[in-house]
Amino acid sequence: MPYQDFRQFLDVLRKHGELVDIDRPIDLRTDVGKALKQSYVRKGPALLFSRNGTEFPLVGGLYSTRSKALLAFEATEETIFDKVLGGLDHPIAPTIASAAAPCHEVVLMGKDIDITRFPIPTYSPKDGGPYITAGIFVSKDPESSVTDIGHYRAQIAGKDTFSFFAQPFHRFGKYLTKCQRLGIAAHGAILIGVDPILAYTCQVQTSDDTDDWHVAGGLRGAPVELVRCKTIDLEVPATSEVVIEFEVDQNATASEGPLGEYTGYYTPTSLKPLARITAITHRQKPYFQGLLTGKPVTENHILKAIPFEASILRLLKAQFPTVERVAIPPSGGVSFYVVIAMRPRFAGEARQAILATMASNIRPKWVIVVEPDIDVHDSADVEWAMCFRVRPDRDVFVIEQTPAGPLDPSVGENVATAARVSAAVGVDATRPFGEPFAEASDVPGWQEFVLPELNKPL
Repeated sequence: MPYQDFRQFLDVLRKHGELVDIDRPIDLRTDVGKALKQSYVRKGPALLFSRNGTEFPLVGGLYSTRSKALLAFEATEETIFDKVLGGLDHPIAPTIASAAAPCHEVVLMGKDIDITRFPIPTYSPKDGGPYITAGIFVSKDPESSVTDIGHYRAQIAGKDTFSFFAQPFHRFGKYLTKCQRLGIAAHGAILIGVDPILAYTCQVQTSDDTDDWHVAGGLRGAPVELVRCKTIDLEVPATSEVVIEFEVDQNATASEGPLGEYTGYYTPTSLKPLARITAITHRQKPYFQGLLTGKPVTENHILKAIPFEASILRLLKAQFPTVERVAIPPSGGVSFYVVIAMRPRFAGEARQAILATMASNIRPKWVIVVEPDIDVHDSADVEWAMCFRVRPDRDVFVIEQTPAGPLDPSVGENVATAARVSAAVGVDATRPFGEPFAEASDVPGWQEFVLPELNKPL
């Protein structure tokens, strides 16, 4: 059975030793980022900070390791991609709650709105201020009413205001542009503390006409139960810990940034849209959630890996059925570097697969194709193929004037977001099609050989 709410997932993490309570004072301005980074480096558990200077507990690191991702999907390494791909192929529509929703146990409107009461950390020393980084933005296309859910960063500007950053090619960014063109107000909601599958749903790459509640239902294997918001025309998960309803002020902007982003670099300060909070609803004694982003590898990168890999695998297999595996390593920010294992059926097919990947919405800068005997998740194996199966004059190519990957610092900080272009490199590291090639040398049977003196599992 899928998780019914955030709290059930916390219970499962604690049962598996993947959640540790920090019962001593933690400074939201200086300590949270350090603690989460240390846990990530150690491949450690999620952390719950109960004494953070607010009345609400803060939990972070929920998606920081592959083991936690498997617990979220209730899967193993052997079943995870079948489960994700099966869920994407069988979407399930949401339902509307028939009774009072837990997320409406406390409703704050008007003068009672104060987002600063919640534990919102400053993660990196030069961040522009407290940031909501784990919040899931819910929005609707103003023309089709199709729902998008996605992670977007929000910097707290005041008790009832925040600025946010939505790239123009992301769906929420497109919705904002449509609202401006139509001359109507843009609304949304930020979810804090939900069934973990919703967080992974945010990373799935789908077409603009795909309703994300249906995707989430497919990945959960059961419908998402929704409830209508109190002040805006939007539905949100009924068991959310905290819901922040907001309206975007079309005539106002605010200074936003810097923020230590997933590229490992600070993004500069610039003017961004300003949102005014119209209501905050939450459960009794709610949990708030944090998420450290910054130099890879952090929780942000692990969270994206499985959905991104499954999305690209699904995209490619429709055209290239001999594609077997895809890796999008966290070291490349989980979008800039893609490795594909396939068995080319004809000369040039590997290059076609590279071009198709470059054209995807994740906008990779490096795409490498290897054969299935190479482990796409093993950087040494991939580098071996690149060193000895590639002739650079023939097998490496550059495609210029491609849309730049999100927040790529090499493009230049002064280029407008919509105008950012770069180039992408393709590497065909498969052996020449139809030509003889040297036989690989290895020691067959080494994995099965019994050598108890080593006393270490592979």
